[in-house]
Amino acid sequence: MDFWEYLGSRHHQLLTDAGQHAAAVLQCMVLATLLGVLVGVAAYRSQWAGDLATTATSTLLTVPSLAMIGLLVPVVGLGVPPTVIALTLYGLLPIVRNAIVGLRGVDPALVDAARGIGMSGPMRLLRVELPLAWPPILTGIRVSTQMLTGIAAIAAYASGPGLGNEIFRGLASLGSRNALNQVLAGTLGIIVLALLFDAAYVLIGRLTIPRGIRV
Repeated sequence: MDFWEYLGSRHHQLLTDAGQHAAAVLQCMVLATLLGVLVGVAAYRSQWAGDLATTATSTLLTVPSLAMIGLLVPVVGLGVPPTVIALTLYGLLPIVRNAIVGLRGVDPALVDAARGIGMSGPMRLLRVELPLAWPPILTGIRVSTQMLTGIAAIAAYASGPGLGNEIFRGLASLGSRNALNQVLAGTLGIIVLALLFDAAYVLIGRLTIPRGIRV
């Protein structure tokens, strides 16, 4: 059968895989964002701490995804756990780096003004520094999401959820009638998800970043 016939016959399974793929990426991005911003907040005031945080997260990103999941499987088993841990770790670098850059880029005069009106340190962070650092942080989240949408396909190696299962089934049956259709369907599905995520972040940026800061 041709590609369109294959999509018609498998659309229910493909939609299920796409939903699982998107959910896995979204959940891991929530975790990576929380951890990444916390690390950025803890490290941005110190040059050596910022360098250490950036180096540590960039080192994690150099570990091949298959190797990362393969190392996690004996510890946490197959399925969702190794997928969540690996994707969360891979998503940290852009968020940590952009959080540090964004927080360091806040105008000290604004922080001093907030201090002058009696704001405590945590209040200044929440009400002044983080809102002003949000545009670069959102950019880091956007970059991480694009990366994880692609990397999440490797989760199929550990019986994880998502469109990677379609790709792996196709690769495992190369030469069969639908092998190419399976690989193509999984790959195009991931591309579509990445574009949808990116469009969502553009909308979030328009809703959460004041026009003056965007300009």
